Amino acid sequence: MRKKLILLVAVVFLSMTGLAQAAAGELHGAINATYTSQYVWRGFSVFGTQGAFHPGIDLDLYGTGFGLSAVGHMATESGYVNNERWDYTLYYGNRLWESEWYAMNYRLSYVYYNYPRLSSHTEDSVDLQELNGVFSFPSLLGVKGLVPSYVLVKLWPSNSNTIVGDRSPSGGTASGFAHIFMLDYGWALPAIVPNTAEQVLNLHAEVVYNDGVSPTPAKNPDHDWSDAVFGVSTDFPLCKDLIFTPGVYHQVTMDKSVNDKENLTWAMASLTYKF
Repeated sequence: MRKKLILLVAVVFLSMTGLAQAAAGELHGAINATYTSQYVWRGFSVFGTQGAFHPGIDLDLYGTGFGLSAVGHMATESGYVNNERWDYTLYYGNRLWESEWYAMNYRLSYVYYNYPRLSSHTEDSVDLQELNGVFSFPSLLGVKGLVPSYVLVKLWPSNSNTIVGDRSPSGGTASGFAHIFMLDYGWALPAIVPNTAEQVLNLHAEVVYNDGVSPTPAKNPDHDWSDAVFGVSTDFPLCKDLIFTPGVYHQVTMDKSVNDKENLTWAMASLTYKF
């Protein structure tokens, strides 16, 4: 209870800090709707081989660096109703040493993972909480558009006496760390859409070291390198504030305690309206 109170106070304080600085700018954000042919989350196939729909909204709190977002994850077919999840995030982002070769962009987040079909206040709850930090270094490698990043994740059950906590049937809990190492490159190509300067392919690669993180009580993952993901996406502006983003991704599974499929490939298509 004490930990929850501390987190609640932190969330309220950060939110009020952002709103108090509203004079710094206007409220901006984005509304997003994404379809994925398979929902893979940190190596785990959340809905098996089914596709998923992900509605979301992201609010930039007046240019203060603070933001709020909510993203849903729903299977496109029946059989995974109880696995439907909403992620609520409070975050702060900024940059340090902007003119140096070791310039760093960072984003610090608190995330609450809520399963609305299940009660959050009984031992059957699978709600989770997370603190994470994303640290990117746009000038480190000396190649324009080539950006290495590191993500540190700490995940734990929202209630300890639940099936993702002390009552886990697997004998472990959802509490643990994850370390994600990423490399992104924006490959600029000649424009293929009228009235645009260029077409950028966003190339992405990441490798995950899972140190006990699991989104389900049925999994008790090894503390090991779990998976590597490679993907490409690109943006097509449909009008001034509406963007269509298709992409394709491939996962190489290195630890079957996370996923019993050695290789996974999925596609995504996303519409984003910015305001």
